[in-house]
Amino acid sequence: MDCIFCKIARGELGTLIYEDETVAAFNDANPQAPVHVLIVPKIHVANITELADKNLAAHIFTEVVPKIAQKTGVDKNGFRLVVNTGDEGGQTVNHLHVHLIGGRKMTWPPG
Repeated sequence: MDCIFCKIARGELGTLIYEDETVAAFNDANPQAPVHVLIVPKIHVANITELADKNLAAHIFTEVVPKIAQKTGVDKNGFRLVVNTGDEGGQTVNHLHVHLIGGRKMTWPPG
């Protein structure tokens, strides 16, 4: 598969900052804050509406996010999670990815 996030998750491109048997995480190439990490499933899932595996979703949000937040130091003052879906939602790579963004004050509305 030519999906760039699949290649990164397999370790063919870039540098992973976290990896386990089901997900990989890496720094965003175009960071919007001092900490901007992308968390992706290792299996190809186009977007959140196609994620059928509830265990994988729970793993990402209850286990992986807290670990990365602590590792990057944003667990102390807060962070934002963003999941873009589809063109109008701002998704630019058709592989489910969770943005963990922090290290600065987040404003609202986001964009």
